[in-house]
Amino acid sequence: MKNDGMALDVPLISVRYARRFLRFVQKHGISGTVVLEGSGIDGHMLDNPDAYLSMRQVQHLLHNGNRLLNDHTAPFRFGQELDLQGHGLFGFALLRQQDYRKLVNMVVQYLRVSLPLMDMEIHCTGELISIRLHDNWDLKKLKPMVAKIYMGSIHALASLVCRTFTFEFDFACPGNSLAWQRLADGVEVKFNRPHNQVLMPLSGRQAKDDDASVATYLAAARSREQIQGDNSLKVVIKVRHEIMNGPGRDSTLERVAQKLGMSPRSVRRHLGLAGFAFSGIRNDIRETFASRYLLETDMPLEKIADQLGYSDQASFSKAYRSWTGRTPGEVRRASRPDRN
Repeated sequence: MKNDGMALDVPLISVRYARRFLRFVQKHGISGTVVLEGSGIDGHMLDNPDAYLSMRQVQHLLHNGNRLLNDHTAPFRFGQELDLQGHGLFGFALLRQQDYRKLVNMVVQYLRVSLPLMDMEIHCTGELISIRLHDNWDLKKLKPMVAKIYMGSIHALASLVCRTFTFEFDFACPGNSLAWQRLADGVEVKFNRPHNQVLMPLSGRQAKDDDASVATYLAAARSREQIQGDNSLKVVIKVRHEIMNGPGRDSTLERVAQKLGMSPRSVRRHLGLAGFAFSGIRNDIRETFASRYLLETDMPLEKIADQLGYSDQASFSKAYRSWTGRTPGEVRRASRPDRN
């Protein structure tokens, strides 16, 4: 794909990947707000599961994150989090594929469409599969980071059928070489090679050689995936219930997680797997409560703001207008024309 101004602004990449990247950098103590700075990506976009980002927005996001992470292995480790669940419903289709070569080819074809930051070329020679990356966007300084993200995700997905991986990068080894060799078992990393590519011998996973064992393995993985998905939806329901019981200042991620007997990180992960964000759920509930207070009661705006956890009326009014396009005062006056 040619890297021109128009192409850079076409929405191509699901916002799901941006949400996962923000969660990753936040685990490293970095503010998501700082990472988003200047990208043109806002909270409403992140909370919309159907939103797509442009290449320009994604490049800006990755540039900020890479600079703040200051960890040469972090992009690869982020890529490892883009496993079956990280790529959404694709995981279920992937798990139904029992032919090794077709499975790996599905990975490549899916990534080419869903995450078109680089193009991919696949070759099969006997039991050896190679996947080579091509930079069609002229990524310049971002190219090493993006290559590492792709390699990490390929590792997470192809581990279903491969035990050993040789990752080759066309740039010099950044940082401590030992850190790269410790990324995962069965992983060898080489630098200053002609291409960015991964070599994977399929014969490594001997326990899955016959069709019966492949079917058993994939069925077990599919079952785990389904169970995790069901559990995540249950967490969404519980989070909604807790916030509805008290949408005020106690409706923080930390407080809700404590009531559920879970860690905030675990709650956030389950919500993400189900396609939700904590802030989005809370905002929906607060909007519902606010509208009822405005339309069905005479409660002062300052009191409504306090009930919903806002420090002052101005903050509440700003939030309500962002949800509905109208201020609380406008909504109340429109509902009671006889009092105007």
